[in-house]
Amino acid sequence: MSDIRIATAEDQILLDKEAKYCSYGDTVHYIEPPRIFSRCEGSYVWDTEDQAYLDLQMWYSAVNFGYANPRLNNALKQQIDTLPQIASQYLHKGKIELSEMIAVDAKKKFGLDGRVHFNVGGSQSIEDSLKVVRNASNGKSLMFAFEGGYHGRTLGASSITSSFRYRRRYGHFGERANFIPFPYHFRGPKGMTKEEYGSQCVQQFARLFETEYNGVWDPKTNQCEYAAFYVEPIQGTGGYVIPPMNFYRELKHVLDQHGILMVSDEIQMGFYRTGKLWSIEHFDVQPDVIVFGKALTNGLNPLGGIWAREELINPKIFPPGSTHSTFASNPLGTAVGLEMFKMTSEVDYGAMVMAKGKYFLEGLQDLQKRFPIIGDVDGLGLALRCEICGPDGFAPDKATLDYMVEEGMKGDMVVDGQKLGLILDVGGYYKNVITLAPSLEISYPEIDLGLKLLEQLLVRATNR
Repeated sequence: MSDIRIATAEDQILLDKEAKYCSYGDTVHYIEPPRIFSRCEGSYVWDTEDQAYLDLQMWYSAVNFGYANPRLNNALKQQIDTLPQIASQYLHKGKIELSEMIAVDAKKKFGLDGRVHFNVGGSQSIEDSLKVVRNASNGKSLMFAFEGGYHGRTLGASSITSSFRYRRRYGHFGERANFIPFPYHFRGPKGMTKEEYGSQCVQQFARLFETEYNGVWDPKTNQCEYAAFYVEPIQGTGGYVIPPMNFYRELKHVLDQHGILMVSDEIQMGFYRTGKLWSIEHFDVQPDVIVFGKALTNGLNPLGGIWAREELINPKIFPPGSTHSTFASNPLGTAVGLEMFKMTSEVDYGAMVMAKGKYFLEGLQDLQKRFPIIGDVDGLGLALRCEICGPDGFAPDKATLDYMVEEGMKGDMVVDGQKLGLILDVGGYYKNVITLAPSLEISYPEIDLGLKLLEQLLVRATNR
C-alpha cells in the first residue's frame, strides 16, 4: 500500500493558483491533494501523470453513455458546423423534434398529453417545475418531499432538499418542504417485508389527511395546503435507495385523492440509468411532471427540462415568458439529445442495462458474503448501492468508506499487471454508501475489473 500521494510540481502550481483565484463554493475536494485530470474515454479518466482510473460514478450519472462517446461527440461537432447558436426566442428544428420525442414517448407510456419545457440544467428545471405547480395550484408554495431527497442547490430546489446544510447560510424562498420518511428498508423496522414497510410508510403519510388538526388538510373545502409531492423514484444522493414496487402506486392513490401533484425528479436516474427512460416507469404510476437533466446530453452541454401534463403547461395556463433562460433549448444540446434518443432506440437498450445491472449486482452480493463490513447491496439496472458498515454489518461506517475512496484515488492497485485507480461516489443518509453509476456502455470485463478493484479496497479497509 502506498503512502499519501504527493502532487507533481506542475499540478502543485495549478493547485496554488486554484487556492488563490477560484471560488471554493462551486466544488468540493473529497481528497487531498485533489486530482487534476487531462483526458477521458469510455469508462476511464486519466490524470496529468497519465494514470488511468476506472470511473464507477460517471459524473454523478451525467455521462451515462461513456466519456467521449464518439457518436454523441460527432452529433455535437456536426451541429457546431451548421447552427451552433441561436437566441432561445427563435425556433430551430432540434428543439421541436426533441420535445416531440419526449412528449410522444410520455403519451405512449402514461396515456397523457403533455409538453416539454427546456432550461440549462437540473436545478434550473426544478425551479421551472416549481413555477408550473405553484401556478396550477393558485400560488400554493408548500411542497411535500422525502427525507434523504436531493433536488438541487438553487434557492427553490434547496427548499425541497432535505439537507438543512444547503439552506443554513442562505434561507430560501417560501417555506421549506414537509419531509416525509422514505421506505429505506435496510434501516426500517425489523420483521417487515419490503412491501409491508412501503405500505406502512404510505399509511403514515395518509394519516395526515384524517383530520384538519394534522395540519395539511381542510375537510370542509376538500383542499390541501400543499401543491405537489417531489419524489426521486430512486433516491440519488440519499444513497440509491430503491423502494418496494408497491410504494409509489399506493402513494399516488393518496395524492390523487387529495389533489396533490406528483413531480418525478429524474435528473440522476433518467435516461436508462435504471433500465428504463424514466425510473418512475418501474412503479406503474402516472406522474404529473417529470424533471430531467444530466445525461440528456451525456454531459456534453448543459441542458435540462421538464415534461408536464397538458392541463398544467398549455399556453393559456403557462403563457409565453413564464420562465426564460438565454441558453434554454440551445441547438448544441438538443442535437446531442436527439442523437442519444436515436442511439438508444436502435437496440433494446433497457434490456441491455438490466442484464449488465443484474451481473454487477450478483458480483456485489458475492462480495457481501465475503466481507462483513458490507451491510447492504441493492440495485435496479445500473443504479447500484453498497452500504459500508461496522463489523456488525449494520452500524454506519463513514470513516471506512472515506478511507476506501482515498485509497482508490491513489492509483496504485494492480489487476492482471495493470496499474489502476478507482473512482467511487459517496452517498447515503450517513455518507457510508458507495453509489455506483457506471457507464451504461460498460463492458462485462470492465464490470469484472471494477469488482476486483472493489475487492482490493475492501481488503485494505479490513486489514488497515
